Amino acid sequence: MKQNIAVISEHASPLAEPGGTDSGGQNIYVAQVARHLAQRGYRLDIFTRRDNPHLPAVIQWLPDVRVIHIDAGPPGPVRKEELLPLMDDFTSNILCFCTSRRVPYDLLHAHFWMSGLVAARIKQTLGTPFVITFHALGKVRRLHQGAADQFPTIREQLEQQVMHEANTIIAECPQDYADLVNLYHVDRDRIRIIPCGFDQNEFEPLPQEMAREMIGLDQDEWTVLQLGRMVPRKGIDTVVQGFARFVAARGARARLLMVGGDSEHPDPQRTPEIGRLQELAQAEGIAEQVTFTGKRGRDVLKYYYNAADVFVTLPWYEPFGITPLEAMACATPVIGARVGGIQYTVRHGETGYLIPPRNPAALASYLLRLYDEPATLQRLGQQALLRVRHDFTWQHVAAAIADLYESIINSSTIRIPNGNHTVRYPFSHGQPLVSAE
Repeated sequence: MKQNIAVISEHASPLAEPGGTDSGGQNIYVAQVARHLAQRGYRLDIFTRRDNPHLPAVIQWLPDVRVIHIDAGPPGPVRKEELLPLMDDFTSNILCFCTSRRVPYDLLHAHFWMSGLVAARIKQTLGTPFVITFHALGKVRRLHQGAADQFPTIREQLEQQVMHEANTIIAECPQDYADLVNLYHVDRDRIRIIPCGFDQNEFEPLPQEMAREMIGLDQDEWTVLQLGRMVPRKGIDTVVQGFARFVAARGARARLLMVGGDSEHPDPQRTPEIGRLQELAQAEGIAEQVTFTGKRGRDVLKYYYNAADVFVTLPWYEPFGITPLEAMACATPVIGARVGGIQYTVRHGETGYLIPPRNPAALASYLLRLYDEPATLQRLGQQALLRVRHDFTWQHVAAAIADLYESIINSSTIRIPNGNHTVRYPFSHGQPLVSAE
């Protein structure tokens, strides 16, 4: 008999196109894990907030995967930093859906801290165990962003209490594990490290000439690719500055290709970060050598990865980072920031190079090395391909998650709520998340 899993992802729908301000790696993770778990025999319902009034309540996305759109607040886009006051309605409506089912869910899998609030309440109401993947931690975010972090200050307290309620916490890399232990004092035995992955059906090596022809790129320009969400913390300004130093040092016929944004054309009004980066490129004297493409569909991303000579990603911090895997799967070496999951997936000197964030001089130095040493570029790309195929496929990820699910389902006893352990929301009742009376 198939196990029934409820996946809770309040702001990251598997149906959303990654690359916008609030859509990225988490959307990909939720979609791919669900797809591969269904192939392993699970039945999954993915609960996400309705952000479009025209979306059906239930979409049968795959044979054993449904996407359930839950009403909470206006049926339109809401920044994730402003979603907390909507979580009470989101939780209540998911609970109504859960209790109306003839067959209960065997396990909940929450994604992000607000979905963890929902899972904690369902666990306390129905006795269903849950695991959580945080994807980002409030204390780490505040450490790097400071006053620019616009999440409610209570986030860290609520995260701590969700961690207390969860049966198991999935850390995406060793740095994530260390942050949970050192910053939140989570018991090591309650954490399981399971990384993200890439889809072998989406990303594979292709002839560079063909890839460049597909996207209309000059065959003779040495190309550096930056691809992902266009927000300040991704450190794309450092990429622009480092590329400018590289060009100045060699006078190279080179191009910096910027893929991402909230629209299919590079619109500074829709994506303010594009406007800031365009001004920076102009100030650095390389505006003619920088191309902003806007958002691109996942069906064509493989051509961008394969068209590039090197992929660069230099965020201030990164809980994991899926784009380096996708680049490596196309045999493109990566220059990445020595932070978070990037320092786990990219091996310095073997599959690419790791440098400090916000260090354009270091980026320029390694771009020069790869430009001057084509044999090194080729070697790093081939070793990158071997690494991701061996360790980071979604099949491997789903197998590890399935093992975790089974261990929790087989060991959990259904706890009948006694009314003395309840979830309360601070914005509605003035109480902490968990109150033992």
